[in-house]
Amino acid sequence: MSTHNLLTYRPNLHFAPKENWMNDPNGMVYFKGEYHLFFQHNPNDSIHGPMHWGHAVSKDMISWEQLDIALYPDDLGTIFSGSAVVDWHNTSGFFPNEPGLVAIFTHHLHEEGKTPVQRQSLAFSSDQGRSWIKYEQNPVLVHETKVDFRDPKVMWHNDTNKWVMAVATGQTISFYSSLNLREWKFESEFGERMGSHDGVWECPDLFELPIIGKNESKWVLLVSIGDNPKLESGSRTQYFVGSFDGHRFTPHHKDIKWLDEGKDNYAGVSFSDIPEMDGRRIYLGWMSNWRYANKVPTYGWRSQMTLPRELQLQQKQDSYAVIQTPVKELDSYFSKSDSLGNVVVSDDSPFQLELNTPYFMFDFVMENVDAASYNITLHHTSDQITTLHIDTKKKLLLLDRSQSGKVDFSSNFTHVQTIELDCTATLKLCAVADSSSIEVFVNDGEYALTSLIYPDKICSKLSVSSEQGTINIVKGIISVPSE
Repeated sequence: MSTHNLLTYRPNLHFAPKENWMNDPNGMVYFKGEYHLFFQHNPNDSIHGPMHWGHAVSKDMISWEQLDIALYPDDLGTIFSGSAVVDWHNTSGFFPNEPGLVAIFTHHLHEEGKTPVQRQSLAFSSDQGRSWIKYEQNPVLVHETKVDFRDPKVMWHNDTNKWVMAVATGQTISFYSSLNLREWKFESEFGERMGSHDGVWECPDLFELPIIGKNESKWVLLVSIGDNPKLESGSRTQYFVGSFDGHRFTPHHKDIKWLDEGKDNYAGVSFSDIPEMDGRRIYLGWMSNWRYANKVPTYGWRSQMTLPRELQLQQKQDSYAVIQTPVKELDSYFSKSDSLGNVVVSDDSPFQLELNTPYFMFDFVMENVDAASYNITLHHTSDQITTLHIDTKKKLLLLDRSQSGKVDFSSNFTHVQTIELDCTATLKLCAVADSSSIEVFVNDGEYALTSLIYPDKICSKLSVSSEQGTINIVKGIISVPSE
């Protein structure tokens, strides 16, 4: 096992495990100056094997320190996804002296010849997550008939003064409440004839978001959709905007809203207990897709997380959209290298910038004058490219990674990723490119497109070109790593 192979494709800005398999982010919580990220972790380099909770901590959500495994399988089963909260007022009875962390997770038991059983259990920590004690009366919540009964996401609901759990239940999300985290009462079930049901519902998250520019807020419910072989997209995440009264979630729409238009953002949830004075709702997802997650060409380690993103809510007439932008903590990892203004690009006059850096970010305001289409291309090497293609006639933004490097591990990986949007006039494009990914944020985060790539080098040159007309780079900033 060579050092070169272990480092190939390893990200600079994104969390990846030191070794072996990782999938869903779990137990994301802020406590005593640390962001905690737990994650589905296997002691081997594939999905096959008993799941543990891996653990990492960070001061800024960009640089992470991986700690010892937090939760191991036991007689009740392997450790599936879940959440963590700070029990500030000792509602659980676990913390008589000072507040501590409580993890709420799924115990998954699959005995040979029997139907799998999924139940919710607790563990608690009095030393900032460095060691964990499983509750001796686990499990705390069971269901007699549902086979899919997993991924509990717990929050404190101020208006009703109780804990609320959203848990995935097949093709629905069920809500439970508790005063002490140990005893749970069924409240309601949501999902019938709502949203997409192309795959099993997983990894819910329920939270309140302020509406940009207004003194009001709405509730947002995230629901991830598992893979279905008939789908081109594979696994992805939808969201609902509505109201929640502590008992029932009521959506304000029936149409399907996707959180990310790319192929590689799944099972994401938000951090619990971000301080009120901060006020942000911060989210990150698993940067992969069940269609090829076990085939990606990394060696010795597998999978990474997206960049952490701040979520906000935008209202246009009677419609709501979740806006996502990289967290401000990312800024300190970049220095501004090149600033552009009013650069005219035509068929025979492209813009080109030489780059030789392990990661970079560009932020462009593009004005279409009369071009039929235009491209922003990452030239990884002389024969490896990733292209953002903007078709102003069809009103499409496409990301093409079919020539981006290593792509032959899955036929699905080369499928073009598409956003339908009005790009006839001005378009704002921000993208962060790391050693094996590109995350694109369109129009100040109105759309996101997250995509893995596996080039030999992240970028030797960046170019902007147009077809059948002219465009103008009204403003452009290319940022490279800070010294």
